[in-house]
Amino acid sequence: MIDAIVFALNIVLPNLILMGLGFFMHKQGQISKAFIDQASKLVFNYALPCLLFFSVIKSKVDFAEQLNLIAAGLLVTLVLFFGSEIYAKYFIERNEDKGVFVQGVFRSNMAIIGLATVANAYGNEGLSIGAVYMGVITLVFNVLAVITLTRTPTGESKPQARQRGYALMLGKKIFTNPLILSLLAAFAYKALAASLNLPQLPNVVTQTGSLLAALSLPLALICAGATIDMRSMLALSGLSMQASLGRIVIAPVLAVLVGLAFGLTGVHLGVLFLMVASPTAAASYVMAKAMGGNEVLAANILAFTTVFSLFGMAIGAAILRGLGWM
Repeated sequence: MIDAIVFALNIVLPNLILMGLGFFMHKQGQISKAFIDQASKLVFNYALPCLLFFSVIKSKVDFAEQLNLIAAGLLVTLVLFFGSEIYAKYFIERNEDKGVFVQGVFRSNMAIIGLATVANAYGNEGLSIGAVYMGVITLVFNVLAVITLTRTPTGESKPQARQRGYALMLGKKIFTNPLILSLLAAFAYKALAASLNLPQLPNVVTQTGSLLAALSLPLALICAGATIDMRSMLALSGLSMQASLGRIVIAPVLAVLVGLAFGLTGVHLGVLFLMVASPTAAASYVMAKAMGGNEVLAANILAFTTVFSLFGMAIGAAILRGLGWM
């Protein structure tokens, strides 16, 4: 059991320390909001796409073996989405709260917290598997997020022109997303390299990509920590606490049950658990604000789950490791 606890601490503590460093530096005025915004764009547009691209093309993982993992992830996502939609329909009155609540429950921060924790747990193998999983589930997240946030005050359907506008926005978000584009490029390169026996990429390309990739997760975690708002985190309403419990408790438990039902063990069950158990995605706040949702509720859910999900991940990882399941 001691080994299981040490394993859990090793995968979570580095993330907490880097986030704590970001929080401390922001409080001390050593990094500004402008720096956080610029660094986040650097990570999202350049460093993280490099990490995903080179993780996939360097991996020896058989991607066909991941179909079970991806199917399990899709089922978990859909159960969380429709379950929270049903809950919102009967127990939440205001339409501007419903979509924010639903998104807070089903949408996890796979690109930063999830990938960083998987990398700590399983190294390059876990990173490769997590990158493929993230690429597929991210598409689903974006579609479901637009669906749940597209509500009118009366609950009626949107005019047809406005529906087309949301469809165009969704398509643009998906097909201009640097993370998705980098994964598609990596899959295409691997397929062509296997069929046409292409030469390896030049050293200058791989070295440059590796340097950028190494920058992504530490900088992203520091920025995540710097954006934590203690006032928002502690000013929880009943609704934000309900959404946070859905993300911190219900989502990870569901992931384990579904993973076991699909026969997942070892690294695959570990990746599923860590990706699903991650805190609410930072993009949930941005989308809620852009689409007329309750941005205060979104900020409260984001702040609370960003900190406390990591403790849930540590406890869950220790239990699963102790049982020999991950």
